[in-house]
Amino acid sequence: MIVAPSTLGVAAVMFIAAFTRSTLGFGEALIGVPLLALMIPIQVAVPVAVLVSITVAAAVMVQDWRHIHLRGAASLLVPSIVGIPLGLYVLAAAPSHWVKIGLALFIMGFSVYSLLSHGRFALADDRLAWVFGFFAGVLGGAYGMNGPPLAAYGTMRGWSPRQFRATLQAYFLPASVMVMAGYAYSGLWVPAVSRTYLAVLPGVVVALFLGRAANRRLRGRVFVRVVHLGLIAIGAALLVSSVAGR
Repeated sequence: MIVAPSTLGVAAVMFIAAFTRSTLGFGEALIGVPLLALMIPIQVAVPVAVLVSITVAAAVMVQDWRHIHLRGAASLLVPSIVGIPLGLYVLAAAPSHWVKIGLALFIMGFSVYSLLSHGRFALADDRLAWVFGFFAGVLGGAYGMNGPPLAAYGTMRGWSPRQFRATLQAYFLPASVMVMAGYAYSGLWVPAVSRTYLAVLPGVVVALFLGRAANRRLRGRVFVRVVHLGLIAIGAALLVSSVAGR
């Protein structure tokens, strides 16, 4: 059987996205969706990315369920549900160009400050989780980018690499299932989505195990630096795309 070049490209993109998500616990959305949209219709790309998100989240939770911070995940998820409708409104009504620039500058500024401050800004408990969860919901509803506020919260709470990775998946799994249910209800879960998902699934499974191994090699401050450098890269990519698409 001959595999189409486009299918190989889609599989390669989702492998990289799944590896990033499995290693750090977040960050695959900005990698996967924009690149997939260059090869397949966006109406297919986004649901495929969400299905992969569900797969990665479920697998990580099965692998590392002992490391999930249940209270932290719940404290983030509930306010996110409240924030999602506001994000949808922002997507429909606000000037997306300026919103994206503001988001990019905030993400980059926060991460640069965190790296230079050597972790002096920390949270001792989950009382402020609702703030980060709410903004994660807003950003998720508007741009599908729940990750940056969650990653920032996890680093300030001082979660270990395995706890960070597992807890974020406990957030992403129900959130992604709700999004996928909405796509199914609105008719966006079409046969092409299922076919594409099944085509990329073998590579995603391999990426899961490689990402888990990479996550276990990261320790302490090295992991925090990697997370913040990832956030800076996401912010920079968002800023460039906003300026270029103006």
